[in-house]
Amino acid sequence: MPEPLRRDVRLLGAMLGDSLVEYGGQGLLDDVERLRHAVIAARRGETGGDEVAALVDGWSPERAGQVARAFTVYFHLTNLAEEHHRIRTLRERDTGGTVAGSVAAAVEEIRAAGDGRLDAVARGLEFRPVFTAHPTEARRRAVVTAIQRISDLLARLNGDPGASEREETERSLREEIDLLWRTALRRVSQMDPLDEVRTAMAAFDETIFRVVPHVYRSLDRALEGDAAGETLGARPPKVRPYLRFGSWIGGDRDGNPYVTAQVTRDAVMIQADHVLRALEAACARIGRELTVHESTTPASGDLLNALAAARTAHPRLVGETAKRSPGEPHRRFLLHAAARISATRERDADLAYASPEELLADLRTVQDSLAAAGAPRQAYGRVQHLVWQVETFGFHLAELEIRQHSELHEKALAEVRSGGPRSEMTEEILETLRVIAWIQQRFGVRACHRYIVSFTRSADDIANVHALAETLGDGAPVLDVIPLFETGEDLERAPSVLDGMLEIPAVRRRLEDTGRRLEVMLGYSDSAKQLGPTSATLRLYDTQEALAAWAARGDVRLTLFHGRGGSLGRGGGPANRAILAQAPGSVAGRFKVTEQGEVIFARYGHAEIAKRHVEQVTSAVLLASTDAVQDRAREAAARFRPLADKISEAARAAFRALIETEDFAVWFARVSPLEEIAQLRIGSRPARRKAARGLEDLRAIPWVFAWTQTRVNLPGWYGLGSGLAAVSDDGRDLAELREAYEAWPLFNTLLDNAEMSLAKSDRAIAERYLDLGGRPELSETVLTEYDRTRRLVLAVTGHDRLLENRKVLSRAVELRNPYVDALSHLQLRALKVLRAGVHDDAERAHLEDLLLLSVNGVAAGLQNTG
Repeated sequence: MPEPLRRDVRLLGAMLGDSLVEYGGQGLLDDVERLRHAVIAARRGETGGDEVAALVDGWSPERAGQVARAFTVYFHLTNLAEEHHRIRTLRERDTGGTVAGSVAAAVEEIRAAGDGRLDAVARGLEFRPVFTAHPTEARRRAVVTAIQRISDLLARLNGDPGASEREETERSLREEIDLLWRTALRRVSQMDPLDEVRTAMAAFDETIFRVVPHVYRSLDRALEGDAAGETLGARPPKVRPYLRFGSWIGGDRDGNPYVTAQVTRDAVMIQADHVLRALEAACARIGRELTVHESTTPASGDLLNALAAARTAHPRLVGETAKRSPGEPHRRFLLHAAARISATRERDADLAYASPEELLADLRTVQDSLAAAGAPRQAYGRVQHLVWQVETFGFHLAELEIRQHSELHEKALAEVRSGGPRSEMTEEILETLRVIAWIQQRFGVRACHRYIVSFTRSADDIANVHALAETLGDGAPVLDVIPLFETGEDLERAPSVLDGMLEIPAVRRRLEDTGRRLEVMLGYSDSAKQLGPTSATLRLYDTQEALAAWAARGDVRLTLFHGRGGSLGRGGGPANRAILAQAPGSVAGRFKVTEQGEVIFARYGHAEIAKRHVEQVTSAVLLASTDAVQDRAREAAARFRPLADKISEAARAAFRALIETEDFAVWFARVSPLEEIAQLRIGSRPARRKAARGLEDLRAIPWVFAWTQTRVNLPGWYGLGSGLAAVSDDGRDLAELREAYEAWPLFNTLLDNAEMSLAKSDRAIAERYLDLGGRPELSETVLTEYDRTRRLVLAVTGHDRLLENRKVLSRAVELRNPYVDALSHLQLRALKVLRAGVHDDAERAHLEDLLLLSVNGVAAGLQNTG
């Protein structure tokens, strides 16, 4: 472990230990230490898991719960220390040269390859992260904010303070760690959708709003190349804002009865309040700082005319500003603009801006005036940052998207056309369409116009939404209705569905209005749950390839929207590598993806990490759109596709054979905390779309979450071993598989992601969970496939151990595993007793609390849930 990281972990751990002693006496800390030493010894092979289990079983449920809480808080602190080390590492790498994975590195590579389309690609560049309320963030908001306070104090402590400041910072740090220890780690009440909206706003307030201009500045510097230097910020930028944030939070109602039309309306108003406050504060700050005097920087005629018009309309307000800023017309105008932004938020129609475009016009008047007066650095420095923020966020912050299940539109349209009584659901769908229209009138069409139809099976599913909107007459909103293809069968027929969509008049009109732009969403989670990770990956690749060819034939500017989760079993993994593994032609400078649950704060919770993430995605999108990268991928795909098909067929057969085993769903519920996860109250929506208890209606998140808890991580690797064996057992040696791994980005990413998933698994712990099911034949099937997959993945990658080529991640996993083992043993204790049946209500309550505490802790330790 690097010494700075070791120092931080030891400091935070020691302070937590002091809190444990103050709370529960030396005995509590001793029990924690006994378990810590026992799991480390078991990892080293010095003792067995039975000894650890005996230690855990010897505690009272109350003591076991305290120990589980201690390990969970320890993981929160360790995660924090690792985040600080990531930031430290990013700063150390930034020594003036080109950093790998940065935008500058991508631009250099493209220029070196002689690709002359760089500027064109950069002008058409789009990155659309869409935040969703998928319930995978297991931490309470109170816990997140407590961790943030600890983070701020740790940063201050590492900033080389003086002796007295260090002493006070350490005292505050102890206080905050003690508070975190004493804070309930689980939610007591169920989250509602507006809680989820407000939680996501924290990332915007703390990070995203401030980071966006710096991301654009990095790309602008890279595009200018050697000429940037002294001219950076002293000329109009080359970069067109390419970030467009979206949100499903408060708009995604697929299977969530708590998301209503009123919630959608409230969600956009919460977003607007946050962005208008941020814009007002930024504009007021820049106005106060822009003290250029008219004697050195005379205002243009346009700016003076605009000031005169403002004085006529609002004499008192402008007069007060003039008294505070004599001889500073640029400053007066920006302070007046800040007052108008405030009025927009407060809905003061006389003073408010009618649209963000009106504010942008004022800001450009300021820029033009400053540039004409010979002050380009003032025009294209901080004022440009504000321009970029307005262009990116508007007055709505994120483009709110609606999602609903295809079956409900079909039923609603039938009711409307029958002329009979309408159900509550039909009225709700129509009211949602009215709310979309209201949002568009209030904030513009851009604020909310995408309507995603989950489980799209035919063009009729798209036509139904347009037909429902048309029943509103003049009150109908402008809609882009987006098909979401989720199952293997739906992915296969996607091109034919799009053919049918082109026959819908409303779709054809939107194509004409938008420059033939069309969006299609691909579902990673449900396809993986249906086909297994290997076959789903290849099926999604085929669909991308087919849709890219379809778009090229029809001269359609296609954007593929990737519905990826944070976990490897739901399409997760490093985003930049995933982009470079997409089918050739499917990126074309545009990338849209869901950012779900815990991923939001992991990627956007800290400014420097957020900037690095966005730069890595931007870099990958630029590279994936070049001829050289696409040609290499196309050649590799053609060469190795027969091999991949054979792997996919065997992998899918193995996966389906497992989940189609009689009473598999019952067994799965016994060996995992599947049903108990719903009690964590980590999201507003139910775990199942319907009341049935089978796998079909189980959402992909609890499916992955539960397997993660068992340390099996089955959704990330199961079937791959059988697929690789089918190839290696048919007379071929490993040479061709290794060549595919080296040459084909898709195959490389598939195996590397499986390797990461295997590394976060643990066979010995997993076996204890599987034994709870009383189905030894199923346990043997799973463990045999685990052994086969691990052996063959290592053989193909050429690694002696898992994650051999990912040293940082490998170190993190190896260091965490013993501590995760401790929580797994605590969870197993609770599961064993609960599955056997508990008649005492008080004991059951303690055990359920222990179980859920351990679920929370394992999620923190593995740094993912579902």
